[in-house]
Amino acid sequence: MSDNQDRVVEQLTTQLSAIQEQLSQLTRRFDNLENNLGEVSKLPAKIAQFEDDLMLLGDRYRYRKIQQYLIESNWFEADKETIRLILSVTAKEIEELTPEDIQHFPCNDLIVIDRLWMKYSDGRFGFSPQLKIYQELGGGFNTILEQNRQLIEIWGEHLGWRKDNRWLPCDELDFSLNAPLGCHPSRWWNSPYGSKMTNFFLGRLITCDINIEQ
Repeated sequence: MSDNQDRVVEQLTTQLSAIQEQLSQLTRRFDNLENNLGEVSKLPAKIAQFEDDLMLLGDRYRYRKIQQYLIESNWFEADKETIRLILSVTAKEIEELTPEDIQHFPCNDLIVIDRLWMKYSDGRFGFSPQLKIYQELGGGFNTILEQNRQLIEIWGEHLGWRKDNRWLPCDELDFSLNAPLGCHPSRWWNSPYGSKMTNFFLGRLITCDINIEQ
């Protein structure tokens, strides 16, 4: 082989080595890009978790238990936890809590409870759909002041709380996503004060501007 051929071979070898190094660099860049894209794909979940943390910022530990029940779609336990939360805010037992107490219940706590139910049920459960159905049936401050019992009964039928002209015990309700829209939380509404507490609580939801668009 001549000197010229040797030089050509040497140049080609050098060029091939350079090309291989460039390919290696590109491969490493693509690997890094793929890893970065993997991190980007996790952003929605991280943002959702951040939103949840913001939602609970007022008292993150108070709402952790109900949040976990709702994440697990354990609607039955979340329903009972809703009562516990309301009572813990008022520092009263269910027998002591009066409709007049509800008139001053903190709106922020109602909003947090509602948003948690709404978020983890895909908008099926919560105070928002319950109030929306009541208003669609013609309910408002006038019917609340009138203590319109007939409207409450019709509303209860829409929520799946009444059947064959009777109120169903809470344990007989459907605690799945097949339940009627707005069926839960349900146990809280079963107050010793009956429809009076129901009307006062609906009034508080309205004054707190609880609505399904939140």
